[in-house]
Formats: sequence, structure tokens, C-alpha cells
Amino acid sequence: MDPLLQVKDLHVSFSTYGGDVKAVRGVNFTLNQGETLAIVGESGCGKSVTARSIMRLIPPHNGRITKGQVIFKGEDLVDLEEREMRNIRGSEISMIFQDAMTALNPTISIGKQITEGIIRHQKVSSGEARKQAIEILHLVGIANPEQRLKQYLYQFSGGMRQRIMIAIALVCKPSVLIADEPTTALDVTIQAQILELFKDIQRKTGVSIIIITHDLGVVAKMADRVNVMYAGKVVETGTVQDIFRNPQHPYTKGLLASMPRLDADRNKSLLPIFGTPPDLFAPPAGCAFAARCEYALEVCRNYQPNYTRLSEHHQVACWLQDPRAKNVVYPARRAAGT
Repeated sequence: MDPLLQVKDLHVSFSTYGGDVKAVRGVNFTLNQGETLAIVGESGCGKSVTARSIMRLIPPHNGRITKGQVIFKGEDLVDLEEREMRNIRGSEISMIFQDAMTALNPTISIGKQITEGIIRHQKVSSGEARKQAIEILHLVGIANPEQRLKQYLYQFSGGMRQRIMIAIALVCKPSVLIADEPTTALDVTIQAQILELFKDIQRKTGVSIIIITHDLGVVAKMADRVNVMYAGKVVETGTVQDIFRNPQHPYTKGLLASMPRLDADRNKSLLPIFGTPPDLFAPPAGCAFAARCEYALEVCRNYQPNYTRLSEHHQVACWLQDPRAKNVVYPARRAAGT
């Protein structure tokens, strides 16, 4: 079966006063029907830009897709006119943005914000749209939906606002749901409720989910497969078991070593990833992580690594997987932490 969504060699740049920022540099991945794909990495690695590129929401005054394809149901979204993309956004592919307070309009009732998408895409009456809005609020766990439709943003808690964002994204029954940091600024109890809601909705509707996060706990709970991004590239991809149990890229190992664990020795400090990400005005010639990597070889600084396939679903872009690097002696500090 062909993937529902394929991103092929995607490159995205932004023009600034200092030059072009190469925010996404050759991203490839697939999304299958009914699965959850997590995209993880530190802030600025290109996660959200990749998601917005799929939706063609890159600001046109300074951003552009310079190369690549986004194949959805056999059609390249990069080639579509804006008018055609408006028919896909919300109906076929929906997105939950990071901050409900800025993504929702505080001057318009919640009911109107939910029903406008239904009326736009389904061409139904306002009465039918209201009926569907009530049903979707029930689905996302909001009590008294008939009354809630009349209310405004300030009358809802943070968790309820996030549920409304999910309702707006799902109301037209899309095939793909992109959730960009969906648990940001929520306390841990509400986070758990929102994640359980995603899983419940996926079971009921079969929607495919791309979840963008830097929280590895969210990844462990939600994902089927994981893409680890660094400096605009996917450096490792695999199933959630591959990434957590058998990480192979030094950056992936660093992320896991810096994460607190319930089964870890509390007397041992977490291991940070020292250094800063590279300047994407002028990306390095070799591996972007080389300057921060304790395992880096001379070849890492000068040449881009190819992907090495470790199993059916597990690939890593790292020179340490080259057969000629098998005799490298790793530093004791990091080796002890992995």
C-alpha cells in the first residue's frame, strides 16, 4: 500500500537582512494510514517549518520551498495554486497550532470558529454545521456543548482551549492531523488527558497524526515511528522501539541521556549536549552535529553522511555507521551514559 503522505527532499529557506536561512535541508519521510509519526528535536531544528510546508503556510513575503515534493494521495501539494490548497487545508489536512491563545480569535464565539470551516468545506446550512459542531465538542470531551458554542475564549481554561483547537482541526474529518507542540504550557495532568484524547480520536476516526514535539515522554506515549531532526535534517528515523532502545546517532543518544528517568540513579547528573546548533545562514559542509559531537571524526566535519539502513524501519545519517569507523574508541563519559 502506498503511503498516505510522502515528503521528498524538502528544502525551505527564509530571506532575511543577513542572507538566506536554510531552515529545512532535504527532509524525507512518509506517513501511513492510521499511524502516528513523531518529529522531535530541539527548538530551531526545522520541525514546525516542515509541518507548515506540508500545509503550504510558509509566509510568502520571505519564505519559500526551494526544492522537493509533498505528495498527498498521489498529488504534489507544492505545485498547487493557493486556491486549490484552501480546499485541502482543514478538510483533508488539518493542523493544531502551538498556542491556542494566539491561534483562536478572542472576539468571535467558539461556535462560529468551529462552524465556519464546516460551511466552507461541506457547503451545508448553518443548522447542520451547528449540529456537527456539537457532535465534535462531545467527541473531544467538552460538556454542555450547546451552551459552550455561545461562549468566547476567555471563558475556557487552557486545557479546554486545546480541546477546542482539536475540535476545529477534526470537524471536517481530515485524513492527516498535524499537531505542533499540542501540550505546550499545559500542566502534566491536562497533558495526559490531551494525549489520551488523541489516541481515542485516532481509534474512532482512523486519522493519521504527525506530532511535533521536543518532549520525549510524549513521543514514547503517542508515536509509532519517530524522526529525529537536527539543523534542518532528519538524522535518525525508526520505530519508537528503535529510537528508545537502540539509538544510533550521537544526537539521539544525547537527547535520551539528557532526559530524566524514573529508573535512573538520582545521585547521577543528567548529561547535557554541550555547544550550540550551527548557523543555518551558512550550514557546515559536513555533519551539522560534528562540532558538538564527542565522537566526531575528520570526515564528519567535511562530508555529509549518507543514510545507513540498520533494519527495515531504522535508518541513521552518521559516519560512525561506516564499516571503516568500527574501530573508533568512544569517549568514556558519553559511553557510560548510553
